[in-house]
Amino acid sequence: MVESNFVIKNETGLHARPASVFVQKCAKFKSVIKLKKDGKEANAKSIISVLSLGASKGSEITISCTGDDEQEALAALIELLDNLEE
Repeated sequence: MVESNFVIKNETGLHARPASVFVQKCAKFKSVIKLKKDGKEANAKSIISVLSLGASKGSEITISCTGDDEQEALAALIELLDNLEE
């Protein structure tokens, strides 16, 4: 398992379109991917689960990946979050 903390930078947070893009990217990996925020955990491959975290701009989340492609998945997701537009 690998994990990393990340502070949401885009204006709308991880809502609607940015969440959809994030979930689609997660679906490309075999690893189990989880998001954690304020003690809540979400399946990062489920749009409803990701939206339920309410990750707005400035929120700190933890991304954890477990599986054969965990390193690749974590790197790709951090890069995606760094470059998400509204």
